[in-house]
Amino acid sequence: MGARGAPSRRRQAGRRLRYLPTGSFPFLLLLLLLCIQLGGGQKKKENLLAEKVEQLMEWSSRRSIFRMNGDKFRKFIKAPPRNYSMIVMFTALQPQRQCSVCRQANEEYQILANSWRYSSAFCNKLFFSMVDYDEGTDVFQQLNMNSAPTFMHFPPKGRPKRADTFDLQRIGFAAEQLAKWIADRTDVHIRVFRPPNYSGTIALALLVSLVGGLLYLRRNNLEFIYNKTGWAMVSLSYIHGSSQAQFVAESHIILVLNAAITMGMVLLNEAATSKGDVGKRRIICIVGLGLVVFFFSFLLSIFRSKYHGYPYSDLDFE
Repeated sequence: MGARGAPSRRRQAGRRLRYLPTGSFPFLLLLLLLCIQLGGGQKKKENLLAEKVEQLMEWSSRRSIFRMNGDKFRKFIKAPPRNYSMIVMFTALQPQRQCSVCRQANEEYQILANSWRYSSAFCNKLFFSMVDYDEGTDVFQQLNMNSAPTFMHFPPKGRPKRADTFDLQRIGFAAEQLAKWIADRTDVHIRVFRPPNYSGTIALALLVSLVGGLLYLRRNNLEFIYNKTGWAMVSLSYIHGSSQAQFVAESHIILVLNAAITMGMVLLNEAATSKGDVGKRRIICIVGLGLVVFFFSFLLSIFRSKYHGYPYSDLDFE
């Protein structure tokens, strides 16, 4: 039974082969070669991607922001394959460009990149780079870019969208704002670590040392500080005790107090709206707040001395 069935099966297989079209064999061979070529091309892309990521990681190990010219920009940012996000700062840092904003933005950008490089979440999915106008003029021309500084995010796939360009004019270039924008575009959250700024502490220490030194040198003649009668005479000499009259000097004193309060408000507004270093803005805010509180309290004390029974006060100067 098995012997008779074997020739029958061979005849059926030959019959199926005879029924195939005569042009099928070249087509099958072409399809096989195409599959082999596609597989080889995919492997080649993977190797190229691995080389690019390895090179970027090597650069990142040496510095948090690596500079790019036109060739590097086209190879690592524009050309596929790419599975990483790239944040690029387009700037003009050469002295002849006289771009002070570029230098300030570069300081904030450096703080942000260092925070990412030394964080525990650092990985090969996000890199920071920079293109200077004098080193990559062709890149600026290719992107039709005519202003600096500009921050752009280049996603792993596709072209950058409108939201991938940081709105520097509206938001400013503080490192915290840049980190928030990067989190919206890449889902990578960066905690910003700023180096300690001791300028305010040093200035305060110098001021206290100066005042303390002067008081120490005059330590044998400090009775005027504790002389309440003298302070009262000074107050009575320039501030009228009634609400029905006012000295000429009193008008100037009130003018100076209001000017100091206005200056404090200006400093508070500058600290809230400026785009500079956060440490400097904090010092400006403290100085402005101190001016407002101190001189407004002094103004209220004068008002209470003229309008007896006025119940409100801030700092008591009486």
